[in-house]
Amino acid sequence: MKAESAAFLRKAREFLTKARNQLDVMRYSDEAGRAAYLAGLHAAQALIFERGGLVIKRHRGVQRELGRLTKDDPRFDIELRAFLGRTYDLKAIADYETDPGAEVTVEQAEQAIATAGRFIAAIEELLAAGCR
Repeated sequence: MKAESAAFLRKAREFLTKARNQLDVMRYSDEAGRAAYLAGLHAAQALIFERGGLVIKRHRGVQRELGRLTKDDPRFDIELRAFLGRTYDLKAIADYETDPGAEVTVEQAEQAIATAGRFIAAIEELLAAGCR
């Protein structure tokens, strides 16, 4: 594995740990949802870099390229393919929403963290298999 890909995976795991701590210790579901998204984003960047040497800065670009790379791969189910798009909404709530009712629920954060863990594991499996 390329050093850059390994660094992206390290960052993904750090954000997954942050997400869990934000929810379990601090009870900040907004921040937990945001961190779960960023965990997935960095894992996706690891795969993208490993496969093509690309560092994509835009969130939508990462989502698009990940979709292309995992399109027909049975190891990456529909829930994992939808993860980045769905959890980007949680990040947007945490970062930008100002409405009184705009919040990430504990249930949403829990689901995002669980799926982020599966997402990272699936990326690691793809990388371990040589991205075939």
